[in-house]
Amino acid sequence: MSEKIVLTYFNGRGRMESIGWLLAAAGVHFDEVYLTKREQYEKLLNDGAMMFQQAPLVEIDGMQLVQTKAIMNYIAGKYNLNGKDLKERVSKSSLIEMYSEGLCDCMEMAMMLPFKQVQEKETQLGAIKGKATSRFLPVYEKALSGSQYLVGSQLSRADVHLMEATLMLEEKFPTILSAFPNLKAFQDRMRSLPTINKFLQPGSQRKPQPDAAYVKTVMEVFNF
Repeated sequence: MSEKIVLTYFNGRGRMESIGWLLAAAGVHFDEVYLTKREQYEKLLNDGAMMFQQAPLVEIDGMQLVQTKAIMNYIAGKYNLNGKDLKERVSKSSLIEMYSEGLCDCMEMAMMLPFKQVQEKETQLGAIKGKATSRFLPVYEKALSGSQYLVGSQLSRADVHLMEATLMLEEKFPTILSAFPNLKAFQDRMRSLPTINKFLQPGSQRKPQPDAAYVKTVMEVFNF
């Protein structure tokens, strides 16, 4: 019987979402514990579970992992999302990492939107769209020219992050991919993968866009 994987975070989209996407793409079941009260967070701190006093926290293989990048690197390695074999992992790992980090930078801008004041949100939306269409999306559009995946011949964490990021952008800007046909075709291929398709269905552990209740909970737990 496989060991239980537990994700501790808020009941909403945030830094844990990309971790959930990776596990879902790998077809791995995970449980979730939601932070709802300051006292719950303080207990985790007192127990030594959060090294830098930050969430997310992932319990896996007898370890308590923090720091999103470190968590995703471990999961990608464990579930073969860094290349199909050792040779490909060594030769392609830097490229996968660069693609993944670029997508994290892009998504970070959108993740901060719910915490902005109303007047700031409009400015931020414009900045997100501008950077996405001029800096980020062209890179991935070019990488997918004549290629099914971003790197190598097998699904990698970079592909999973790209799917998450493009869907997130379309929520804000429904026609943003109109000038990127390779990315639209990529989305269609990703939707055909059983594990991804399952994660996209209603009732899955994929989180909706953050709402006011989510923002309020985060602020209260972290005592902002």
